[in-house]
Amino acid sequence: MGIDPERRSSDREREGRANEGRSGRDHECALFDLDGTLINTEARSMAMWQLLLDKHDVKQDVRVFMGRRGRDVIPEVFPGHDVEELIREVYGYNDHPELPEIVPVPGAAELVRKVAAYGSPIGLVTSAGRAWAELRLEQVGVRELIREIVAAEDVAVGKPDPAGFLLGAERLGADPADCVVFEDSLAGIAAAKAAGMRCVGVATSHAGDELAQADLVVADLTAVDWPPFT
Repeated sequence: MGIDPERRSSDREREGRANEGRSGRDHECALFDLDGTLINTEARSMAMWQLLLDKHDVKQDVRVFMGRRGRDVIPEVFPGHDVEELIREVYGYNDHPELPEIVPVPGAAELVRKVAAYGSPIGLVTSAGRAWAELRLEQVGVRELIREIVAAEDVAVGKPDPAGFLLGAERLGADPADCVVFEDSLAGIAAAKAAGMRCVGVATSHAGDELAQADLVVADLTAVDWPPFT
């Protein structure tokens, strides 16, 4: 028996409406920052950088390192010093007994799993190295759900430059306008906006009102759904 063309057209329209939420431009893919966004490492990282500043008697707001690659910040804060030597020195503080504990951000694993279940591709764009990213994603429990990782060594210039997010979108085969970024740092939010992406600011490292450049600000990842913009 044949199918009525008008009924077939109507069925296609209903199917299109049903799938509209899965193909809308605001949530085709998610790009997550790592430190401070998926896992609470920022307090520990800032404590390590503060030890370095104190050791060299440098008066500087330690938050200048937040969300950025250390090798990009060191020449600004320690002009004339050997960058690699100072990076080795700050990593040497990793076993300091008074450093804060590393724990996942509340709601991190649940949100990543929700995005994956929705069918949206997921990337990670971090100022940290790849080995660190792999380790921390395993700790959060979502490594297998992250399709692409853009780490510090993958870009010539780190955040607030948009290169990392643009590369993440390219690797996922997505238009930047179709990407939603999750970020806790001012540098990361600036990078996301410069890349032409929507951004959810996660107020784990800064007060919420400091993240005004983001399109949406949440206290942690329990406070956001997917898709976040409807």
